[in-house]
Amino acid sequence: MGNSGIKQHIETAQKTGTCQLCKLGLKEFPEDLQALTGNLRTLDLSENKIQLLPPLIGRYSHLKSLNLSNNKLGSLPEDIGKLKKLETLNLEHNSIATLPATVKNLSHLRNINLSGNGLRLFPTQLGGLKNLDGVDLSRNSITEIPECVSAIQAIEINLNQNQVSRLPEALADCPRLKVLRLEENCLEILAFSPKIMKTSKIALFAIDGNVFDMKAFHNLEGYDEYMERYTATKKKFN
Repeated sequence: MGNSGIKQHIETAQKTGTCQLCKLGLKEFPEDLQALTGNLRTLDLSENKIQLLPPLIGRYSHLKSLNLSNNKLGSLPEDIGKLKKLETLNLEHNSIATLPATVKNLSHLRNINLSGNGLRLFPTQLGGLKNLDGVDLSRNSITEIPECVSAIQAIEINLNQNQVSRLPEALADCPRLKVLRLEENCLEILAFSPKIMKTSKIALFAIDGNVFDMKAFHNLEGYDEYMERYTATKKKFN
């Protein structure tokens, strides 16, 4: 790239396994990073102007954390699915409309942040990722949660500031879902069925800013069962 600053960062990363290249005005993935495919564990390319992630990203077989937040990405390459050791993927504030099917191969992924992108559909590609803890889909244009959400293993899903108007009863079958954030959506009180309220594992609904009064929520069938779950786990939310 002809940037001595980048070369210096890469020399350091060869020793540490961590490369920080944020806020450098980069418009493309630095070619010099190819020298790190064998040992890079953490890569931070946040707050740049990168529009395209090249297929060679799949060569970073030891990568555990990848931060591409605040760039100009419109998509991800299929090769992203080759990052079998990846645990954290931050894609906040880009223009991504969909995820490649190969995301299902990120078997060690724990947290994915897709807040502030161009998603209109819930990314079902995340189903079956057994180590997934947190999914941030806030500030997108998602209109519904599909029935196959029951395959999502996440403990927390953030859908704040979307356009969700209904909740599938399959939410009650999510095996680990404890926190569901739905603030500032288009939900009516009828979205919360007795099955969801009574039998789901959800212990925290964050639901301010929808089209119902919280008093109506408190009067729902199953509210008492929900409050039992909430009270039992509220210490974890503090």
